[in-house]
Amino acid sequence: MARSVALMARAKIPVRNIYYLLLYAWGHFKSGTARDVGLDDSPDLPNLLARVLNDGAHRLLRRGLDRGYIEITEETRSPRGKLRLDVMTKQQSMLRGFAVCDVDELTPDVLHNQILRASLLSLANCDDVDRKLRHELKTSVRRISGVSPIRLTASLFHRVQLSRNTSQYGFLMRVCELVFHALLPDEQGRGSKFQSILEDETRMPALFEEFLRNFYRSELPAFKVGSEIMKWAATATNEEDLMYLPIMQTDITLRSTTITIIVDAKYYKDALSGGRFQQRVRSDHLYQLTTYLAHVRKQEPAKELSGMLIYPVVGERVRLNYELLGVQVKIATVDLGAEWQDIDLELKSLFNPIKDIDVSIGLSGN
Repeated sequence: MARSVALMARAKIPVRNIYYLLLYAWGHFKSGTARDVGLDDSPDLPNLLARVLNDGAHRLLRRGLDRGYIEITEETRSPRGKLRLDVMTKQQSMLRGFAVCDVDELTPDVLHNQILRASLLSLANCDDVDRKLRHELKTSVRRISGVSPIRLTASLFHRVQLSRNTSQYGFLMRVCELVFHALLPDEQGRGSKFQSILEDETRMPALFEEFLRNFYRSELPAFKVGSEIMKWAATATNEEDLMYLPIMQTDITLRSTTITIIVDAKYYKDALSGGRFQQRVRSDHLYQLTTYLAHVRKQEPAKELSGMLIYPVVGERVRLNYELLGVQVKIATVDLGAEWQDIDLELKSLFNPIKDIDVSIGLSGN
C-alpha cells in the first residue's frame, strides 16, 4: 500500500457508505442495520458514531455489562482469599483485630467498559455532536456505574482482550478507537472537534484495504481471501544480504482451485496521474502489482493468474484492461458516492470477465 496518499477529504461520500465500509472492514456487516443505529437520522459521521456507541451502550446495559475478576487488597475482620502477612506485619493490623487479604472480586470495572465509558464522555464533549445527542451520551455515562474514569491513550486499545462471550464489544471497541484518533481539542480547550477520517492518511488506506478484503471474503465464498507475505525469488552471494530485502505483502490475494488473483487497494483521490489531458496509469502502482504477479507466476506456473488495482473515487469511472507478460491486469475504480447496492454490484462485477466459472459460483446473489 502506498504511503503517500492524495486524500479524498473534499469528496462527498455519504455517511451511510462510510458506515458500511466500517462494518465490512471490522467484520460486522451483518451485526447491524441502518435502522438499528438511526443511520438516516445522522447528518454526519460524528453524530453517527455517537449514535452507534450510545445505542451499543444501551444494549449492553440491558443485558448487563461484562464483568471480570480483578485482584483487590482489603482490610477485613473476616479473612478471605490470600492472607498478606507481610502487609499485616508492617501495618500491625492484627493488633487492631483486622486481617489484610488479596481477594479476586467480580466487577464491571474492566478495561473494555472503561474505554466505552471514556469514549461516550469524549463524544459528549464534542462540539460537532448534536446537543440533544450529547445530553443522551452524558445520561449513558451516568448509567455505567462501578466503572472507573480513565484517560484514553492509543496503547489502551491494544490491551483489550475479548473472548467469544464478550464478542459484542468488538465492533464498539473499534468505533471507540476511531473516535479517539478523530477527536481533536478545540482552540479554547473546552471541548473537542471531530477530524474527518477521510483526512487520515494512515488509517483510511488501511480501512479501505480491510474493507475490500472482508467484502470479497464475504461475497465471493468460492475464493480463499487474505493478505499474503511473498518470498522474494532472489539469491545473494552473501546469504545475509537477503535479510535486507523489504517485506513483499499483498493487500488482497484471492485463490480458488483454478485461479489466483492479486488485488492492490489504492486509496488515492484520482486513479490516473498526469492531469486532465495526459492521463496515465500510476507507474509505481503498476510496477508494484507486476512484481507481485511475476513472483506468483514463478511459484505457480500452471495456474491461471490475474491482477487488479482498485481505487475509491466519487463520481468517476475507470476501467482499463491489459494483458501484461501474459497476465490479465485490470485498473478499476469503485464509486463510493453511489448507492450502496450499486457499490455492491460494482465490486462484484469487477471479477466477472476474469474467471466466469469461479465468480458465478462465488457471487452471493443479492
